[in-house]
Amino acid sequence: MNQAPTPHPIFADDYDPNALGMEDAAARLLAAMAQPNGVEWVSLRNALGRVLAEPLQATVAVPAHRSSAMDGYALRTSDFMAPGGALDAAGPALTTGKPLRLPLVGTSAAGHPFTDMLPAGAAIRIMTGAVVPDAADAVIMQERVQRDGDHLLIDPAVFPRPGSNTRAAGEDLALGALALPAGRRIRPADLGLAASLGLAEVPVRPRLRVAFFSTGDELCSIGQQPAVGQVFDSNRYTLFGMLEQLGVEVHDLGVVRDTPADLELAFRRGIACADVLVSSGGVSVGDADFVRGMLERLGQTVFWKIAVKPGRPFAYGKLEGATHFFGLPGNPVAVMVTFHQLVRPALRRLMGIDPLPAPLRVQARTTAPLKKVPGRYEFQRGVLLRGNDGQWQVDPTGEQGSGMLSSMSLANCFICLPESSGSVPTGSMVDVEPFDEGL
Repeated sequence: MNQAPTPHPIFADDYDPNALGMEDAAARLLAAMAQPNGVEWVSLRNALGRVLAEPLQATVAVPAHRSSAMDGYALRTSDFMAPGGALDAAGPALTTGKPLRLPLVGTSAAGHPFTDMLPAGAAIRIMTGAVVPDAADAVIMQERVQRDGDHLLIDPAVFPRPGSNTRAAGEDLALGALALPAGRRIRPADLGLAASLGLAEVPVRPRLRVAFFSTGDELCSIGQQPAVGQVFDSNRYTLFGMLEQLGVEVHDLGVVRDTPADLELAFRRGIACADVLVSSGGVSVGDADFVRGMLERLGQTVFWKIAVKPGRPFAYGKLEGATHFFGLPGNPVAVMVTFHQLVRPALRRLMGIDPLPAPLRVQARTTAPLKKVPGRYEFQRGVLLRGNDGQWQVDPTGEQGSGMLSSMSLANCFICLPESSGSVPTGSMVDVEPFDEGL
């Protein structure tokens, strides 16, 4: 197990030799998450955000026929080519300098193909997406020709090559090709791709059930009047938003008071209704922090405390009925950091997403000094943008306290500072992780 590096003695208050390193914690969580079983068939309109349980194969070619890539005129180039492949030098167009003159014998529109034989030396009007007749092998753009009644005039200098402006049958997906792999979370483009195959339903993993609650006598629910010393409960709303973005089935168990009886009731409700239980608050070592004790009573603690700032009091364990438990800190920013960095990848594994997407990180120049002491991996909040020189730069969002939720609302990225890092001077290059749809 990789422990956090020992800091300079003056930073001893910020160092915990028993805290698990960030990378070790993430690896342990993923190793504890089993891929799901089971298949559920849902209609295409209800599949957005769900995870494919089986690969989708192309049961038809897409497109099903050779089609035109633009509005123009379809013709057979071989009618005008000499054996060597150039325009026929014996043709009147090159000997007289006049355009090629082709009779127009019909039209092919989308959904209304030209069904007659294409005579030699003739052309048809064709629209984007329309079927190209078997005898034709090219389409010339309508902007490159002239019309003379029922004839088409083509300058030899712009005469099309074989295959010009046509789409081959199966160009998008060949018959039998893999259209979408198992483990993919379905996006809007994937809905369209499945629809292009004529699929009305798709096989997906059962939706992961996640229950969550906040703990603390100091919490007041929205709509109530806070008493002296109470604050409105914000964590349940940020957790709700991040869980909704993931596409899991969400069960809000509300605010749980700081008594063992209330906490046991919340744990048992979570075990009964969910595959995963998430709490915020109550995992530290205060007199009213009962979460770890309840975890031990109803299951087991796998690890507790990580070398991350904000977010050190973080617990993971297993409950009765194989329910996974994540005990998040109580501070609002710490809740979002630990959820984003540790809980969300674990939930994605449980959802069946495969392969797990790696977070995007870029290098950016910091526009202000960053305070940090060695010993913990730190996620500060910032605004990533292009500087006047076109290079990435990151502006810290002011004070970085773990209770300052405004620092998350203003930010669009994490500034990722490794355990061994100390304070960072202005102008230094740092790793930056842009937020995605989950924050």
